[in-house]
Amino acid sequence: MNIFRLSGDLCHLLAIIILLVKIWRSKSCAGISGKSQFLFALVFTTRYLDLCTVFISVYNTSMKVIFLGCALVTLCLIYIKFKSSYDRDNDTFRVEFILIPVAGLSFLVNHDNTALEILWTFSIYLESMAILPQLFMITKTGEAETITTHYLFFLGLYRALYMANWIWRYHTEGFFDQIAVVAGAVQTIFYCDFFYLYITKVLKGKKLGLPLPV
Repeated sequence: MNIFRLSGDLCHLLAIIILLVKIWRSKSCAGISGKSQFLFALVFTTRYLDLCTVFISVYNTSMKVIFLGCALVTLCLIYIKFKSSYDRDNDTFRVEFILIPVAGLSFLVNHDNTALEILWTFSIYLESMAILPQLFMITKTGEAETITTHYLFFLGLYRALYMANWIWRYHTEGFFDQIAVVAGAVQTIFYCDFFYLYITKVLKGKKLGLPLPV
């Protein structure tokens, strides 16, 4: 644990809380990609299969439970409680274009050819691509609510801080996980254009107008 990882985890948690509060207060999931949230829920489910068998620390276990629980609650809000506000017409990204290549790559490139390790690797690869349906939806509609952009900003900041965490660990511990680093770098790249728009428009109090290149 170091300041970069802790800050990254807190940004990740803050992003999820922002999204949940936005949906609950507005009683609407308009502008939110249910497909992205499904992919994130799949990420946490496949990554935390060791929840009941491996104990690292109270912090680690608590964060696993919180992230997994929040992901499932988000899905319930989008597809059950506030399903009438879900914009299916604009949430049209073909998730099979993500799931099939990611699944294949997980079998081909992993640290240990066991079921749990393949599923963990799958979750790492999938997380790097899971935001694409949300970015595609924003591109298609041409705009995003300010709260939604805050969610995306903190989600991207979480990945950027994790990149700093891996750099720190490499210099202080000699630790380097090529799969996690490459996947994290790919995910961070997806946010670069969004970061520019966020800083130049949202922080000036303007509505985020797009199209947004991805």
